[in-house]
Amino acid sequence: MVALLLGGCVLVSVHGDRQAYEEATAPMTHFTPLRVATYNVSLYSEETGGLMRQLEGEDSQAARIAAVLQRVRPDVVLLNEFDYDPAGRAADLFQQRYLARAQPGGGDPLAYPYRYLAPVNTGVPSGLDLDRNGEVDGNGRDRGNDAWGYGLHPGQYGMLVLSRYPIDAAAVRTFQHLKWSAMPGARAPLDPATGAPWYPPQVWSQLRLSSKSHWDVPITTPQGTVHLLAAHPTPPVFDGREDRNGRRNADEIRLWSEYISPTGDRKWLCDDRGRCGGLTADAEFVVVGDYNADPVDGDGVPGAIAQLLDHPRVNARFVPRSTGAASRASERGIPRRGDLTTHTGDFGAEGGTLRLDYVLPSDGLRVTDGGVFWPAGGEPGSDIADASDHHLVWLDLVPAG
Repeated sequence: MVALLLGGCVLVSVHGDRQAYEEATAPMTHFTPLRVATYNVSLYSEETGGLMRQLEGEDSQAARIAAVLQRVRPDVVLLNEFDYDPAGRAADLFQQRYLARAQPGGGDPLAYPYRYLAPVNTGVPSGLDLDRNGEVDGNGRDRGNDAWGYGLHPGQYGMLVLSRYPIDAAAVRTFQHLKWSAMPGARAPLDPATGAPWYPPQVWSQLRLSSKSHWDVPITTPQGTVHLLAAHPTPPVFDGREDRNGRRNADEIRLWSEYISPTGDRKWLCDDRGRCGGLTADAEFVVVGDYNADPVDGDGVPGAIAQLLDHPRVNARFVPRSTGAASRASERGIPRRGDLTTHTGDFGAEGGTLRLDYVLPSDGLRVTDGGVFWPAGGEPGSDIADASDHHLVWLDLVPAG
């Protein structure tokens, strides 16, 4: 592993294996690398406004999350599982009370002058019996299961983009309301007992595809416009033999695969403003987020994340790694077929470690470095690395030409 001196004079030693991709020895361009990251921060509450109240105090979890960001210092980062509130109060508090203050174990204060946040489907009542338990809404988890995306209040498990560079807010495209049934060949769940559709026609015709939302956020960087394609597909578990969550997860991932494909009929792919079609063939992009899909292990539909990893427009040759993932996987002792060093999250004694979080650039961008912030026990930063059950993933990117 190679150590990198980051801003704030903090040493990080959680890089990808440079020998794993052919571009590593290519000459550097004059561009300063753009550091793009994704981080599922688990900053959510089961109560409306709970995250704001949490951040108004001295929250140790938020402090450690901020410390990780201060160490790695991404130029652009997607935060998954950051509760949404319409006024952006939680985002204000996180910037002012945590990122703007040097945190123990972190680096210098960190400022993001630009951000993007928007409504998500989690916790938004559908008015439909989506879990087929015979009632609409209900209490607790039953209520969450009947929301457009599982959640106990609107905005739970939301998303937040932070950027050092301007965001073209007028050009942002969101796909919160896109119907699952609009996708050609959608993986509609089937009742395992009868083989009939799991969802009745009146439900299937209304069901939204995205469990949170899918965002195309154009960012004006020194390298030109880069489209940040942000999402957080549903976990492929917490269902039954009909596998409704696994199938939805795979099709949520497929949405981005279709969006970046330069050919094919994409008239069905309409955003929340009614604009249809995908990304232009010459646009540079980075797919980011917790996709709840490991390439070879876990409970997802086989090949779900391969829809992106093997896409001809995606440069997935560099695989971020860490020392802490393999160490934790060894402690869990759960058999895995994949490369343990690439794992990004630890889900306890039963779930074990998996690779679920991704930063995937377009083929017009070259990776110069990257990693997963997951130091092994005793290494610098290990005291803040477990602030969430996921770990920050980052890449440094320059134009490929």
